[in-house]
Amino acid sequence: MTTTTEHAYEYTDLPRLMELMTGDEKHGPAATSTLDALWVLYDRVLRVTPERADDPERDRFLLSKGHGPMAYYAVLAAKGFLPVAWLEGFGAYDSPLGHHPDRLLVPGAEIGSGSLGHGLPIAVGTALGLKARGLTDPRVWVLVGDAEMDEGSNHEAVAYAGPAGLEQLHALVIDNASASYARPGGIAARFEAAGWSTATVDGRDHDALYAAFTAPHPGRPHVVVARVEPKEFSGEPKNA
Repeated sequence: MTTTTEHAYEYTDLPRLMELMTGDEKHGPAATSTLDALWVLYDRVLRVTPERADDPERDRFLLSKGHGPMAYYAVLAAKGFLPVAWLEGFGAYDSPLGHHPDRLLVPGAEIGSGSLGHGLPIAVGTALGLKARGLTDPRVWVLVGDAEMDEGSNHEAVAYAGPAGLEQLHALVIDNASASYARPGGIAARFEAAGWSTATVDGRDHDALYAAFTAPHPGRPHVVVARVEPKEFSGEPKNA
């Protein structure tokens, strides 16, 4: 499905676009923690457009941290994947924009989200599928939350992808101090132990994010840990 925007939106327009989405279950802090990283990916890194949404050679972006998807919807609207008019109906019974994205309803969404811990394993499978089809150019990106890394399915995916040398695979972990369990050496150390290329950056610094996203990592999957303000300061419960 191809849509167009009425004018070119910029990063500074995103707060206004997010304000169009109202109602219960907004998970505002969970959404805003991803805003800068999502914008840099879609604005400067991902090789996908509304016109190329079904192109086999496109980059794939998988939102595993699917609760609180307001920032994702705002970025998709700003980039022309879906009409801005849809934002005002966010979460309504007849709206395609649910509290979790549905890949059958949201243009540009590669997966439907729900239970935490599914996105990274699906991304591993996507990278393997592309490789099996001889599509070696498209890159696979998956965004997960730091609390989501508590899920065992993610640890299995991390442990597999490194030794498998899945160079097309990229993970983005938003670290807002939501995880229930500490990791010796930090989040990146878990990936490093499995043979991943890693970078840890300020999740609000667009140039630092871009440099980390585009760092070369021949023969290895790559993870970027984007640190943002702790979620506990927002007043919203942890584990998101």
